[in-house]
This record gives sequence, C-alpha cells and structure tokens, in this order.
Amino acid sequence: MTFRESAAPKHARRSFLSRVAGTLGAAAMLGVHRSESGASLAAEPPPVDGLEGIKALLAGKEPVTWVITGDSITHGALHTLGWRSYPEHFAERVRWELRRVRDIVINTGISGDRVPGISADLDWRVLQFKPHVVSLMFGMNDCTAGPAGRDQFRTDLGTLVERIRAAGAIPLLNTPNTVYVANSRGREDLPAYAQIVREYAEAHQIALVDHWKHWETAKPNQEDLLPWIEDKSIHPGVYGHREFAKEIFRVIGIYDEASPTCDLEVP
Repeated sequence: MTFRESAAPKHARRSFLSRVAGTLGAAAMLGVHRSESGASLAAEPPPVDGLEGIKALLAGKEPVTWVITGDSITHGALHTLGWRSYPEHFAERVRWELRRVRDIVINTGISGDRVPGISADLDWRVLQFKPHVVSLMFGMNDCTAGPAGRDQFRTDLGTLVERIRAAGAIPLLNTPNTVYVANSRGREDLPAYAQIVREYAEAHQIALVDHWKHWETAKPNQEDLLPWIEDKSIHPGVYGHREFAKEIFRVIGIYDEASPTCDLEVP
C-alpha cells in the first residue's frame, strides 16, 4: 500500500477537561506529589481518572509519559519479525501524527512475564518513569495456573492497579488476544482470565481496551484468526499488532482513517 503524509488530525476539545489540563498542568491534574529528592510519593487518585482522564491528557498541551507493559506480546520480540509492535504503533500515532512530540512512550514488557513479575519489579519498570498513564496487558501466561489460580490473579491484579493509582498514574487495562486453540495447550482457562480483567475494570471504573472481545467478534472462526497469529498459537504477528493498536486508538478516541497508522492493512 502507499503511505502518505497527513496533517495532524484536528480533534474537538472538551472545554471543561481542557481547562482542567491547562490550568492545573499534568502533574497537578494527576495528583502527583514529589518529595524533596524528587521521588514519587503516594497520591490521591487523579481528579479526572479512567478513560476520561486519558482523553483529557490527550486534549491538553502538557507532555505525557506513557508506560506500556506486559508479557511477550507487549514486549513485541521475535514474533513481530521486524515489524512494529503495538507500543511502537502507539508511539508513531501519538508522537508524530498527533504532533505530541514531547510525549514519552516507554515499553517495559518482558517475555514470559505474569502479574507477580511486574508487581515485584514495579519501581524499576514503571514508577521510576513517573508515568501519567500505565497500560497493562496480562493474563496470557497467568492463565496457565488454571481455575485454581483465578482468585490469586484477581487479587494480584487489583493490588497492582491500586499501586499504580496511588503513584498518581491512570491505569489502562487490556484483555489479551484470542488464541489458536489447537496449538495452545495449557491455556484453556484464558477466557476466564480475560473475564477477570474485564470485570475488575468495570467494577473499579478502570479504562479498558477489550481486545479479547474485539478479536472474538472480528475473527470468530479459528482458521480466519491465523493471519493475526504469527506462531499459529498465541503470539500476534504484524497484523495482530496493527489490530491491537487500532483498537486502542478507537477506545481512547484517536482513531482517524486519514492517519497512515490507522490505515495500515489488516486482513
């Protein structure tokens, strides 16, 4: 396909939220407090949280730090075959196409990780960057604990999200992608783990991108799913990552068909 340059899309500004962002500034808006040494201290949840908080940051003029973390799928290693992963598409859309060039997008996903892994390493992989938004995609590896691990996953996820909120950042939860079942032994309980993420987001008013539901609707037939799954098992390839990015853009309100990134081919 032919790539074309486009001017930054013009998005309507929500006057109230823009005034909040402009008047308070990003740090004050998020309720972040710093010690004299500059370290992050526990803070009240941001005045504008959830999806509306993310949209307010995008509507404002202050630069935003985005930390995107998860397991191998977010890591984007190996199975992208050199193509961009969804965090890279996100950076292109936000930092270039939306001309938010001072925004910072950091990917700290690690292959094989689970919620306890990121929790134990949260200071290094997330909080040291003093993020405004933290995107989390987990469950693909956690689900191998099966039904017996569901309650612990729910508890661990809740603790992680609350630590992120306490640091003054807005969490953005992502359900994992659907998988090619025939080659995904050990992950039979993945739908239940995706449901836990969905239920937690709804119960606690956390912004959610429901990739599982989107993929299930877009590719209900297992054979049709294969172009999105590079290893014919669980790992999305070039097209799966493009679809991840597009769904995130739709949910947070920055999808635009005139954008080269949003217009990337997906079969």
